[in-house]
Amino acid sequence: MRILITGNMGYLGPVVVRRLRQSYPDATLVGFDMGYFAGCLTAPEVFPECRVDLQYFGDVRNLSDEVLQHVDVVVHLAAISNDPMGSTFADVTFEVNHRASIHVAKLAKEAGVRSFVFASSCSVYGNCEGEAKTENDPVSPLTPYAKSKVMTEQDLSLMAEKTFAVTCLRFATACGMSDRLRLDLVLNDFIASALACGSITILSDGTPRRPLIHVCDVARAIEWGVLRESSEGGEFLVVNVGSDNLNFQLKDLADAVAKAIPHVGVSVNKHAQPDKRSYRVNFAKFAELAPDYAPEIGLQAAIDDMKDGLTAIKFSDPNFRDSKFIRLNIMNHLKATHCLSDNIEWIHSTHMPAPAIPGNGQPRSRPVREEQPVT
Repeated sequence: MRILITGNMGYLGPVVVRRLRQSYPDATLVGFDMGYFAGCLTAPEVFPECRVDLQYFGDVRNLSDEVLQHVDVVVHLAAISNDPMGSTFADVTFEVNHRASIHVAKLAKEAGVRSFVFASSCSVYGNCEGEAKTENDPVSPLTPYAKSKVMTEQDLSLMAEKTFAVTCLRFATACGMSDRLRLDLVLNDFIASALACGSITILSDGTPRRPLIHVCDVARAIEWGVLRESSEGGEFLVVNVGSDNLNFQLKDLADAVAKAIPHVGVSVNKHAQPDKRSYRVNFAKFAELAPDYAPEIGLQAAIDDMKDGLTAIKFSDPNFRDSKFIRLNIMNHLKATHCLSDNIEWIHSTHMPAPAIPGNGQPRSRPVREEQPVT
């Protein structure tokens, strides 16, 4: 089996690749990434891309059919990855997250790829009161990021057929340690703030709701998507991925972190603009379709994992929101130093990583394996 993972050098990618490598040691794993966040490493024991057999550096907007030769499954993670980045780069968000995603899917279908796994988001529900939202409920995306996910799902639905299964996984808000950590995610931010500052400031009134999922459970769900047959949910499937037990208000998350980390205070920013993004999600469909892949990591375990991970790298930066762990900071820096154009394309080839590794441009004859997994 040959699996192409786009966006494999982001936050989710290293965790997904590690899971796929462990589950399919004889598979050929191919990475494809723009390389924006290649240097945002969280002190891993090994370079995460050692786990792929071939790493391409390129822009999904210009992905060639050569990359898809002999590929069986595409795991499409590549995207402008959150609301702040989406708001700053709105036009590019639609270009990358929507138009490029459909471009990749069309090339994949033409190349004979049997399965396309798309990383979507529960943020498509926007601001929803009342009962937890199911896949049959109307969506109400509020941001360019969420709107781009809805548009991609809609266009992918027109492409699915018996020989090209499409799986759209609407993930809850991710959390947890990664070889390329992000601290611009709500639970990760709260834990980092608690450790580095001794306090948590909620940038809203604390009432908005978010469902959570640990990155390791994201990777497990993607493994299920790779395995999924059309008989399990149809040729085109949209499914919420998370746990009914992990729907929380932000104030509850902050209180749980403060309870786990001694001497931490919680405050609400009374001057913050209201956060309209608030949704509670029903995950019953995923539990029914993939009972062996249901999320395993609860809130307390997720907090402990993050706390232990940050402690292990001696994290103590009270100004972490200005650091490389915030993805928008990296993009702004690359633009300010004239590495990226307004369209966030690399300006000069000297700024762009090498086209592919290993150097001969060919897959290794056997998969890369490590005796000691990265923690």
